[in-house]
Amino acid sequence: MTRPGKRPNIGVTAATETVSYGAWKEMPAVISPASYVRAVQRAGGRPILLAPDPEDTRDPDGVLDLLDALIVTGGAGDIDPTLYGQELHPLAGPVQKERDAYELALIHAATRRRMPVLGICRGMQVLNVAYGGGIEQHLPDVVGHEQHRHTPGTFADHEVDLEPESIAARAVGSERTLVKSHHHQGVREIGDGLTATGWSEDGAVEAIEDSLCPFVLGVLWHPEEDEKSRIIETLISEVS
Repeated sequence: MTRPGKRPNIGVTAATETVSYGAWKEMPAVISPASYVRAVQRAGGRPILLAPDPEDTRDPDGVLDLLDALIVTGGAGDIDPTLYGQELHPLAGPVQKERDAYELALIHAATRRRMPVLGICRGMQVLNVAYGGGIEQHLPDVVGHEQHRHTPGTFADHEVDLEPESIAARAVGSERTLVKSHHHQGVREIGDGLTATGWSEDGAVEAIEDSLCPFVLGVLWHPEEDEKSRIIETLISEVS
């Protein structure tokens, strides 16, 4: 439960990337798209960016003590396939092992304490791996098209059907929704304790959740990019 009279602290995971700005070229930086920060702020939360940290990976409870809820974000890197018993697909990668280990540790510890968790795109895939599930490393191999990521740097719009009375449907506010996506991987085997509750027209799993927890949800789309989306607002309402 959030601290009385204060905005809830929402952890937002970040990635280590190489960026260029001003006169500085190819500098290592810890980043998260500003759309996550703004979405949390619009919903009444205080975003706390979480950089991969070896000490917190070993003992994540210290950082979770500072938070009321956790958002595991999307990103360009793919999850290390050795974490779910596969070899790297030719069209997958690069992987970020430090980020994978950190986010998995956060999810395991957060769900043990029944903290609200939202996994977005790559974050949904990390959530599935945390529960012992597997990843489809190149979704076009299964669905036969590239429409989930048709143009680099552009979000694809498509519809998703949601299970009635699921956490996903409650968070969205309806059983069908238009979403923004940009991904080439998805869920294969559903992790133990998780249930698929959302699907695109081609059958790709778009939402997974742990119905035994108050709010543990993964969505394969990007609600932070849609100012009309209620998902992050619903997450924060759990701790407000």
